[in-house]
Amino acid sequence: MKFAVVGAGAIGAYVGAALARGGADVTLIARGEHLRAMQARGVRVLSPRGDFEARPNATDDFAAMADADVVFIGLKAYSLPELAPQIGSNLRSGSAVIAAQNGIPWWYFQSDGGPLDGAVVESVDPGGIVSSSIPPEAVVGCVVYCATELAGPGVIRHIEGTRFSIGEPNGSESERCRAISEAFRAGGLKCPVDSRLRDQIWLKLIGNAAFNPVSVLTRATLGQLGESPEMRDVLRALLEESAAVAEKLGATLSVSIERRLEGGFAVGEHKTSMLQDFEAGKPLEIECLTGAVIELAGRLGVDVPRLRVVDAAVRVAQQADRD
Repeated sequence: MKFAVVGAGAIGAYVGAALARGGADVTLIARGEHLRAMQARGVRVLSPRGDFEARPNATDDFAAMADADVVFIGLKAYSLPELAPQIGSNLRSGSAVIAAQNGIPWWYFQSDGGPLDGAVVESVDPGGIVSSSIPPEAVVGCVVYCATELAGPGVIRHIEGTRFSIGEPNGSESERCRAISEAFRAGGLKCPVDSRLRDQIWLKLIGNAAFNPVSVLTRATLGQLGESPEMRDVLRALLEESAAVAEKLGATLSVSIERRLEGGFAVGEHKTSMLQDFEAGKPLEIECLTGAVIELAGRLGVDVPRLRVVDAAVRVAQQADRD
């Protein structure tokens, strides 16, 4: 299979290197010094599971995805609306697009059949620009359970996790999902095919929508957040508010709120990706997390007062950091 990775940063370059290691034909689409390093030396992965190197093709030309069987989108959710038209115009007919963004994805209500079937989530798809650019039939959903960081140009530090759960938005079994799963597994990654991927989206999201913004406001690691009984209560309440929205949409969480909470604390002295972005002066993935949950809560008549406070506080913190 031919893969193109759009946004080959920490996650994208890791996935591309793993796929290339497994024998797939891979092209990484990136920019800047990171791109130049990958063109010159390939991708070097530093991992507790064993270091490795790969030499996939690398370019800044979006036209390189034109002959790909599968396009993996490794962009941050906030970058997608701007680049979606360029992605869509370069897709060939019949190619699959793996949507690997955090939070609520733009395709969530495509083929959903639930209370908001066909709705556009403005927080992640303003004006429906992403939905109109990427054909619904191309989409393969993906929930990423993997933490990586850019250790330097062309160098990826893999911290934990190798699971990339995928599935068709309509829940059907498909040959393309099976083939993608095999390619990921050949590269040493876990890639289960899930017929109820939206359940996985919410299981990850309820934690991210609580831990990530609170970590920015407190500057605390996940382990430090668990040291205070009062903070545990706050985070539990945030998880419960998001879970109420998930339940209203028909999602089923496979683990309890308490277990999801403890799982976050168990990660230990690790800074969330949002805190790392905040400290680096980068934009924050607010809209796809708290922003999307609050938007959906409003449409469904679910009260989420604590999430609204945390969301507002993080937005103020981000703006104050810019000023």
